[in-house]
Amino acid sequence: MASPQSNFQDLLPTMADKLGGDGLIGELCNGFNLLMDPTKGVITFESLKRNSALLGLQDLGDDDLRSMLQEGDFDGDGALNQMEFCVLMFRLSPELMEESRLWLDDALQHEFKHCF
Repeated sequence: MASPQSNFQDLLPTMADKLGGDGLIGELCNGFNLLMDPTKGVITFESLKRNSALLGLQDLGDDDLRSMLQEGDFDGDGALNQMEFCVLMFRLSPELMEESRLWLDDALQHEFKHCF
């Protein structure tokens, strides 16, 4: 039986191509809003578990969901704020991370050419 992770298809690069940077960030914010606990304003274990089917993650167990939270929880509060969620989504997309590095390199080269 295939694990849910083996069926994962990274759609962020496609979304970035179609929506552009601002559109992609907007969609990530929409995703965050779907998953967050509306009373706390962050994604908690409980809100992720309750809404995981929205992401097609209904087959993930509690340990997997906790691992996802821990992976992105930079401030150690046990939940994901909007920035942590967006950073995590980028980190989970190797292709988008590579494209981001290329965009940054291009921007830096462009900037340096105009400085000298």
